[in-house]
Amino acid sequence: MNVQQADLSTGPGVDLMVRQYCPRVLPQVRAFVALTKPRIIELLLVTTLPTMLLADRRALPSAQLVVVTLFGGMCAAGGANALNMYVDRDIDRLMHRTQHRPLVTGQVTPRSALIFALALEAVAFVELTLAANLLSAVLAASAAGFYIGVYTLWLKRTSRQNIVIGGAAGAVPVLVGWAAVTGHLSWAPVALFAVIFFWTPPHFWALAVKYRDDYQAAGVPMLPAVVSIRATARPIIVYSVLTLVASLVVIPLAGLGVVYTASAAVLGAALVALSVKLYLWPSTRSAMGLFAYSISYLTLLFSALAVDRLIYVG
Repeated sequence: MNVQQADLSTGPGVDLMVRQYCPRVLPQVRAFVALTKPRIIELLLVTTLPTMLLADRRALPSAQLVVVTLFGGMCAAGGANALNMYVDRDIDRLMHRTQHRPLVTGQVTPRSALIFALALEAVAFVELTLAANLLSAVLAASAAGFYIGVYTLWLKRTSRQNIVIGGAAGAVPVLVGWAAVTGHLSWAPVALFAVIFFWTPPHFWALAVKYRDDYQAAGVPMLPAVVSIRATARPIIVYSVLTLVASLVVIPLAGLGVVYTASAAVLGAALVALSVKLYLWPSTRSAMGLFAYSISYLTLLFSALAVDRLIYVG
């Protein structure tokens, strides 16, 4: 009887607590997750995993090493993105695209966001150092430092070439993945770094065409906000060609086969073609078509790299 009474008295209490507490906690959790920019992290992980598979030609990395490296990279990138939102919260209020970010809406306080970001960076550094190696941890930390110190605090607000130089931070995860497996760097990961480095301006500038009014309102000299769409398309073509070339340079350096070679040629040619289309028919629609394809390009290219490597191992 006492047990039944205890069950009856506890049940409604637990249910009431869940109903009162969860509606407060879940939005808060979602807000902190939003600070990390999950979609950007997805792209970083898409490039890191295939690079790890490629790093050691004798054997595939252990599942444990893959998991800890991806987790560390996720924390490092998430912390950097949260720091970016912390620093940019003033201009985020002025842009329609970013007005719903947690620091603008007040879902997260600046102090909480800063503590959260620094905690993620600390976790990433310690975890990568202990579970992988010091080089991978240093590379991940340097990417975050470059993204905040060079791009966010300096170039983004002062130079139309901001994303060209600042985009280097987004290319570092391939170096982290390679270093985690081998403990050193070589020309192959540098070439993969170059692929992402050259890919970033076409990808980001294409999106910025759609939001050029936002950047103008916020006083951010993103290239499409200070020149015409056609003028933006010219360097986009150049960087698309460089992306194609860099993707082909990877082949002899990494000893890749026909799957990757064919994929790199076809995917790169399509990237260049869409860039030329933007120049010939400059419009927001053409720009967004290029932007959407640029995401598929990077995903498919690194997927082809992984498939090629797995075929070689098999």
